[in-house]
Amino acid sequence: VQLQASGGGLVQAGGSLRLSCAASGRTFSSINMGWFRHAPGKEREFVAGVSWSGGSTYYADSAKGRFTISRDNAKNTVYLQMNNLKPEDTAVYYCAAGPRGVYAKPDWNYWGQGTQVTVSS
Repeated sequence: VQLQASGGGLVQAGGSLRLSCAASGRTFSSINMGWFRHAPGKEREFVAGVSWSGGSTYYADSAKGRFTISRDNAKNTVYLQMNNLKPEDTAVYYCAAGPRGVYAKPDWNYWGQGTQVTVSS
């Protein structure tokens, strides 16, 4: 599976962005997907995950109530809608596919190249 993330950018605090991750490969509809982020000086952090069917979603506490993960298996794409963004959300956001264990741990089989999100105060 190859992953291509897009949609990052510069936004003011309180604004919104929608990240997209396009996947190649015939197994997309059967693979769990997720988003992580990596800010300077911090460890890579789990943001959200979605099951292969889209029926189950998981969020970090920092994302709950503000971010929504979804997927469109017909388009081989997973999305992360981010609302009410805060300066502390500034990071490079990565999509990932195929968790080897617990979603929250960065032990996934496939990673995209990352897209920068910068939130100004």
